[in-house]
Amino acid sequence: MFGYVRPPLDGLPDAETDRFRRAYCGLCHTLSRRGAVARWVLNYDFTLLAILLSDGDGPTDTRRCAVHPLRARPCMAPSGAMELAADESLILAYWQLRDHVDDNSGVKRVPFRAASGALRDAYRRAAAARPEFDRHVQAQLNILRRLERARCKSLDAPADAFAVLLRDAARDVEPLARRRVLEQIFYHLGRWVYLVDAADDLRRDALSGDYNPVALRYRLPDGLWTPDARRDFAVTLDHSVHHMAAAFELWDFGPWRPLLERIFYAGLFQIGRAVLDGTYHKPRK
Repeated sequence: MFGYVRPPLDGLPDAETDRFRRAYCGLCHTLSRRGAVARWVLNYDFTLLAILLSDGDGPTDTRRCAVHPLRARPCMAPSGAMELAADESLILAYWQLRDHVDDNSGVKRVPFRAASGALRDAYRRAAAARPEFDRHVQAQLNILRRLERARCKSLDAPADAFAVLLRDAARDVEPLARRRVLEQIFYHLGRWVYLVDAADDLRRDALSGDYNPVALRYRLPDGLWTPDARRDFAVTLDHSVHHMAAAFELWDFGPWRPLLERIFYAGLFQIGRAVLDGTYHKPRK
């Protein structure tokens, strides 16, 4: 994932903000069980993955960590959902780093090679626990890589490859009805993330000559939006968010509903608008 799914915590009741922080800290502690380096992959995107995979917020532990050594912080206790989210987060993060190694050359690939090397042991533990998901991620990234190297002009083909990749994160969820709901949410979230990342990189890719499906689809060689292209692309982004929201309404997410409502009905729209306006500031990869 790329770091675009930021929960809009401002204005949420304190109880909802604290619940999200417990999930964030709980995922961090669960990742640490795969090695201290595994905590590096922690971000808001993967916390959302853990929340969606969780059946309620579960029991709470109180723990200290390197960031909070003096005062113990409440966090979600280890659970099957947290273990699944931690393993899948490591697999996704590792192969994202390896993808950056393949996409860059010379000195530019050094930090990605070093980071993936440091993460390798934790990744291997996660891949051993989730071999089917690991194989699926690799297969979908190979499809995506072929499309990018062919400079595919379609928006849908590469976005679908990444969407199918993320959809598989729900493969171990039970019951079947809940899995189907999560598959729809993850699919359209993956599609939205891929497209919004391409839009965010539009100007940068124009300067470097790197592949960008948005530039090719809307014929924007200089990386600058035309009014028509911006309007049409905004409709495409919003279409994915509408599908996420529709799937979200098909399941009872219990105590997570207020936070998820803010994400699906406000947060993603705000981020998409900021990317198109050029006011979004992406966190460093």
